[in-house]
Amino acid sequence: MKTLVATALLLLAPAWSMAQSTSKPAPAASASKPAASKTVAKKPAAKPAAKAPAVAKASATSSRTRLHSGAAQVAAGIVAAEAALTPAELAIASEVHTGRIACELGAYVQIEADPQSPGRFFVEGRGFKYHMAPVVSATGAVRLEDQRAGAVWIQIANKSMLMNQKLGQRMADECMSPQQVTVAEGFKRNPPPSLLDSPANK
Repeated sequence: MKTLVATALLLLAPAWSMAQSTSKPAPAASASKPAASKTVAKKPAAKPAAKAPAVAKASATSSRTRLHSGAAQVAAGIVAAEAALTPAELAIASEVHTGRIACELGAYVQIEADPQSPGRFFVEGRGFKYHMAPVVSATGAVRLEDQRAGAVWIQIANKSMLMNQKLGQRMADECMSPQQVTVAEGFKRNPPPSLLDSPANK
């Protein structure tokens, strides 16, 4: 009987050791789980990549700021260039008649010097207002222009006229300041010589 028990134990010993070896990997699997959880826990470290758009926005904002600054400098340069009138233009500006000037058909033109820009004038009336600068004229007439609006003020000895070249129309005609009224009355008494009466045409 003892021999049978010993033989049975010898036969069962290999099976017992195999069962123990197959049951041991389970803790290894459970140990691997924390490693996997550790890997998952590390994923939030990739979040700083989301800050890239903020950098792009900052660079876009800085480029807009530089563009705005450049545009402001260009505008300042244009204003500075407009502010610099030549001596000839300043001489023309000194001859401009200012104040309320009556025109035909009950119209009027109000001309006032621009205190912020010497040599330039505000020319306004019913339905219009222009900022004009003197322009040298080949005819010798006093000429003011608002190039953006296309408006032109022409002043000669006995009358003045306001035109809008863009619209192709006269906005005010037969305008006379007190000085021009005096000259016009003198022309009535002593008419100036006509070009047809010049010695070259006789």
